[in-house]
Amino acid sequence: MPDILTYLIIGLCAGILSGLIGIGGGIIIIPALVLLLGFSQHEAQGTTLAIMVPPVGILAAWVYYKQGYVNLPVACFICIGFLVGGFIGAKIATGITGTVLQKMFGVMLFLTSLKMIFLK
Repeated sequence: MPDILTYLIIGLCAGILSGLIGIGGGIIIIPALVLLLGFSQHEAQGTTLAIMVPPVGILAAWVYYKQGYVNLPVACFICIGFLVGGFIGAKIATGITGTVLQKMFGVMLFLTSLKMIFLK
């Protein structure tokens, strides 16, 4: 299993992209857990929901947790990175035009979709 630094880096990247172009959890963390760390799709989704529990999916995360699909230690460390990264990304985004942000968002969605569709 990768070390804590790997989890923090995933959270940091997701946080920066979240603050920068408004994406992070489902679009960055889930593919990272599945494609880079070998999580099952269920465990990746459950762990990601646990990361976002305070503002979003507490009931959904609970269902995944009860089924054994939440890796709490991983969720905690990614959450720390996500918090710091979100701040950094938001700081960067405020200095970028809306047109550039829109294009960045579209490119990230496109590249992520290609990877999820065509790579195992």
